[in-house]
This record gives sequence, C-alpha cells and structure tokens, in this order.
Amino acid sequence: MDEADEPIVVTAQRKLPAIRSATKTDTPLRNVPQAVAIVGRDTIDDRAMTSIVDVLRTVPGAAVASGEGNRDQIILRGQNSTADFFVDGIRDDAQYFRPLYNLERVEVLKGPNAMIFGRGGGGGIVNRVTKRADGKRGVGGALSADAFGDLAASVDLAAPLSPRLDARVNAFAERLDSYRDDVDGYRWAVNPTLGWQPGESTRLDLSIERVHDRRTADRGIPSQGGRPLGGARDRFFGDVRVNRAAFDGTSADAVLDRALGAVRWTVRGRLSDIDKSYANALAATAVGADGRVGMEAYRSTVHRRAAFVQNDLVAKLETGPVRHTLLVGADIGVQRTDADRQQGFFDAAGTVQRLYVDAASADRLPAITFRDSPLRRATDARTRATATGLYVQDQVEIGEHLQLVAGLRRDWFRLAYADRLSSLRLTRTDRNWSPRLGLVVKPVAALSLYASWSKSFLPQSGDQFASLTATTAALAPEKFLNREVGAKWAATPALDLTLAAYLLDRTNTRATDPATNLTVLTGAQRSKGIEASADGRFGRLTLNASAALQSAKISRMTAAAPAGRWVAGVPAFTGSLWGRYQLNDRFGLGAGLYHQSKGYASISNAVVVPAFTRIDAAAFVKLTDRIEAQVNVENVANKYYIGLANSDNNLTPGAPRSVKATLRVGL
Repeated sequence: MDEADEPIVVTAQRKLPAIRSATKTDTPLRNVPQAVAIVGRDTIDDRAMTSIVDVLRTVPGAAVASGEGNRDQIILRGQNSTADFFVDGIRDDAQYFRPLYNLERVEVLKGPNAMIFGRGGGGGIVNRVTKRADGKRGVGGALSADAFGDLAASVDLAAPLSPRLDARVNAFAERLDSYRDDVDGYRWAVNPTLGWQPGESTRLDLSIERVHDRRTADRGIPSQGGRPLGGARDRFFGDVRVNRAAFDGTSADAVLDRALGAVRWTVRGRLSDIDKSYANALAATAVGADGRVGMEAYRSTVHRRAAFVQNDLVAKLETGPVRHTLLVGADIGVQRTDADRQQGFFDAAGTVQRLYVDAASADRLPAITFRDSPLRRATDARTRATATGLYVQDQVEIGEHLQLVAGLRRDWFRLAYADRLSSLRLTRTDRNWSPRLGLVVKPVAALSLYASWSKSFLPQSGDQFASLTATTAALAPEKFLNREVGAKWAATPALDLTLAAYLLDRTNTRATDPATNLTVLTGAQRSKGIEASADGRFGRLTLNASAALQSAKISRMTAAAPAGRWVAGVPAFTGSLWGRYQLNDRFGLGAGLYHQSKGYASISNAVVVPAFTRIDAAAFVKLTDRIEAQVNVENVANKYYIGLANSDNNLTPGAPRSVKATLRVGL
C-alpha cells in the first residue's frame, strides 16, 4: 500500500487517510509538520457533545472561554480568539454558537497558520468538516433529552438522485434548558447539500445552511475575595427581560474540484449573511464584604455580509529521486459589518451606569434604558475589510525518509472604518509576508519526527475589526512566531501516539511609553508547552487520551498588564481521558475524566479559577443493526467547579450531575 493511502487512526473508531486543511493538499496526517488534533463523529456521538466547548475539552493545549454568553471563544496556545474558525477550509469568523449536527469531524490545527488561512490563527484554528452528499442512501438521526429539560432532535437524509447527482439534508432542533436559573432558549439549523459528478475528473458540491438561535445571554456569577462566589451555581445575575441573544445566519458554499492532467484545480466559494443582537445586564464588580455587587448593562447588534473565494492549483512533479507536491493559490475575501453598541442606564435620565444591589437580588433589577451617551463606551460603526492573498508551497519528498514543507504567502489587508457617532473616517492597509518551513524525518515508516517554524499576523483592529482609532490605524500588526518539534508514531496498527513541544512569541502588542505617554508596540507575550495524545483500540476497549503542560505569560509590559502576569484562561495543566469497553455485540460502557489545573479569570490575575476534575460515564445498547440507545452521565461525582470564564466577575459554573438519554439511528 502506498503511504499516501495508508489510514491514520484519529479517533478510536474512525480512520482518516489524509487531511487537506493543514496544507491544502491531501497529506497523510503523519506527514504534516505541526500538531493537529481531530475529533471525529464517533467521539462526538459517544460523548454526547453539543458544542465547540465539549470538543475542545478533548484537545491538548486548547482552552475555552465563556464568550460573554453569546458566542464560541477559544484559547489555543495562549491566544484568545472569537474569529479563528473555519468550515471546510473557508473563514467563518462571525460570533455565534456553532452547532455540531452536520459535521464529519472537527480539526484543530495548532500554531500560526497564516500561510494557509491568512490573518489571525496565531495560536491555531478550528476547522469544521461538514457532511457531504456522497452517494449514500438512508435515514439517520437522533433524539435526546436530559434531566434539566433540554430536548434535541436531528435528522440525516441521503439519497442519490441520479447516477451522477447525490443529495443530502441534515437538520436539527433543540429546546435549550439549564441547571442555571432563568437560562433557556431554542435553536434550529438545516443544511441541504448536492454533489454532482459529471465525469471522472470533475466534481461540484453545493451547500446552503440556515442557523437560527435564541437564548438567554448568561454571564455567570461574580467573584468574592479573589475566588468565585460560593454557593451560587444556579443563581442568575442579570435581568431575564434584558439578557437575550439572537442569531440568524445564512451561508452558501460551492466547491469545484477538477483534474487537469497532472494538475488538480479546486475553487471554493462562500457567501454569508448574519444578523446578531444581544443584551446583557451583568455583574461588573466583585461581591463586597457588605454582600453588594455592582451591575451594569449594554446591548449590541451586528450585521455582517461576507464573500470568500479560494483558487488552488496542485501539481505532483518528479525531479529525479525527488518528488514534489506543488501548491499555487490565491484567495480574496470581502466583509462588510455594521455594528452598534449602547450602554444601559438604571434611570430615565441616563446618569446611573452602575447600580449596586444586594447579590441575593441581582436578578431583580429596575428597568434599564439603552442609549448613546458620553458616559459610556459606544459603537455605531461600519467597516469594510478586504483581504487578498497569494501563496505558494512545495512539499518535497527526498527518498523514503525525508520530507520538507516550505511555503510563503503575501497578504494585503485593508480596513475602512466609519464611526457614525463621531463622523470619524479611517483606513489602514497592511502588507505582510507569512512564511512556513517544516521538516519531517521518518526513521521508519510508522514514525515521523518533525520540526517547524511559522509566522502569522493580526491587524491592530482585532479579530472582529471592532474599532479603529487614529492611534491604532498608524500601528503595524501584531506578529506571531512559532517554533515547534514533535513526533507522530503509529506504535501498532491500532495505536497512534503524538508528542509536540512549542515556543510561541506574540509581539507588536500595544504598550504605553511611560516617558511620552504615547502608545508604542513594545509589548510581548510568550507561550510554551508540551502536548501529547494517544488514540487506540485494544480488543474490545477503545481509548482517547490527551494531556498538555503549558505556560502563557506577558513577557514585556503591554497596555493591559505588566511583565510576569499569566494570560487569562490558560491552565498550567489539562488532561482528558475517555474509554469505551464493548461487553459484547450489543452492550458497551464508557467512562472518562477531564482535569484542569487552576488558572486566572482575567489578565489582572486577581481572581483564581480553581482546579477541577470532572468524571463522566456512559452506557450503550444496540437495539438493532442501525438503532442504538445510550445514556451519558456528566459530572458523576457532582463536583462544583467553574467551567468557563470571561472576566473576573463573569464566571460560569459547570453543570451538576446530569443525565442525558439518546436514541440514535445510523445512516
């Protein structure tokens, strides 16, 4: 068997011969010179995952934040982002909760990835790979319910419409309910796809998705004395009449793949239109010795339209004993965003921005008025971001034991910013090189040793183009430089082991010059760590394990913190373990744990998020060849812990012991 076709175990129950997102070419996972974690559909189903948070708990070196109760927010290798998300390799940077109903797998690529994906991705990216029409015929789906009243249903319908045309529809709906007082909502999504193959050398995939989400914007609980407020796991801090989040998104995707002799041409396009609004009343201070807490409020709306197009040409060449996989590509993206943010006031005159109330009654607030005022931070702006990239990459195989990956990308990123409140008009254009260099040494076919070096950049307007000022418009982008070594070993045909060590420097972060009081780019952050994972099958037992030791600190003073501070949301150690034992052909048992050491809720390092260990369990019974029932128990020991944080006083407690029952039909 040729190595390019050799399967790689990426979950205990699923094999994947190659991955395209890391290099834009079909490359065996062991030949990719960077850490890549893949969470497959089987793992998602076995552990009853429903969110990106659930997925990233299994990924070494990954952490999550609460995202202000209205979006996914990830921390990869100490880099916090709401925008480093992709779907089938195309940027998906809107702020929302991404459902998992239509996914084949989730890929997490570690380290700066600008050479492949463009700006951002300083610590890594999350790529969702969706289900496509692939010629299957059948009906699949699931029904689930948990002890708190959450109900969900999904369906997967697939059928060939003709010998060359296939169709598939995935859809789901969920009634959201929670252990948290007054936290509820609902959401649904539908994703029809078509796959057309007019000939052996050409394939066209078309897809459209609609996501509708309505829920309580839950900001969690405040702190007291540098620790999370005790005895408040289910208490709501806010106003149920105000704390609502709404998201509506429509996206359309097209992928044309065509073989032109020795060259493969792939064109990807994506159009999206999203509307989002949310309002919060939240704890803005710690609970004082008198039992009172300061409450504030704001609301925000965002309308974003985006268009992305990628063109990739891949050719396989040979020059004597050297084999080349050459990639040449170009992409362009245009995003128009209208954003508005108003501050809330607790009086009609618009003067009381912070209201102190007894913590026991922080869910019963007076009427809140939202308005523009000089007393608050406000946004009423329109931005247009245009990004163009040209890139080239060569994957060189020298004999059977040595491979090189070298790539270079040139980006042009232009942001036009118009603030309607102040009539401020600003533009900024950045031109950046993003190189990548990797070396893979294979002493034997089953073992890959690699080293890599890569750079990325992020414009000073941030990952959501949230603001641009006269100061930031004059500043160069932030830079990310990653050095990494690692090993990927297929220890047996049923066991894969990975190990990676990295050093990641973030520079050009803003700081204030004490001599001139001017903003300068002298701040820096350093992340370093070791990550390991194991995936395998041992007879009737399957195991997935991961662990990470990491440190992320401010290395030179920034505008946010002095040198020596720990980066928020980055625990020094995380570990995940899951095993499933199949008792016989019908019955199976699952058990696992997740451990996270203590960390800090914000860059202030004033509030500690305590360490915790959560134990989960599951039982499976196969009712027929296609129907399986399962029961998942989360937090078996009923531990009280803080699962997510957004700031010192927005801390989200994890759920108490909870039981979910699922009936699943295989496609």
